[in-house]
Amino acid sequence: MSENLCMNPDLSKEDMDPDTVTRMIILGPKANVSEMEVVNNLHLLNLPITIKHTCYGAMVSGKEEDVLKSIKEIRKLDPNNIFTKDRGFPPGDPRRCRGHRLGPREGYHQMEDEFKLLGDVSDALSKRCEVNIEHDEPINYDELKDIIKECTKDKK
Repeated sequence: MSENLCMNPDLSKEDMDPDTVTRMIILGPKANVSEMEVVNNLHLLNLPITIKHTCYGAMVSGKEEDVLKSIKEIRKLDPNNIFTKDRGFPPGDPRRCRGHRLGPREGYHQMEDEFKLLGDVSDALSKRCEVNIEHDEPINYDELKDIIKECTKDKK
């Protein structure tokens, strides 16, 4: 078997550009769109970005403003079920490419665990309600001193 199964083992200048960002678009378990619909809609945006179809949704890479614009537009398809997160490496990067590494990449199992929570996050986003959090006042120093004296008095 070939040592390097990755389609693009050599990084291009664009991949090494510090202004290039990569984001993963992850569909939640209750998503009303498919991975292919997400990818097709990303192509229809006609932005100068690299788009990669994935098992969890898609990956987009390019200049930050273009990537963020694409995400903003794509989330309109299903706002409560399309999630994104940064990916530190461009699509096909041999340091992380599963084809090159001959196994799952680091972070895949973390994403798998995060995916399990996305259904609950979707529910929370679709059933928003007002939440009031009451903050207790911090305990005053003299009162704390008295509590400590009281608790340590029996141990002397």
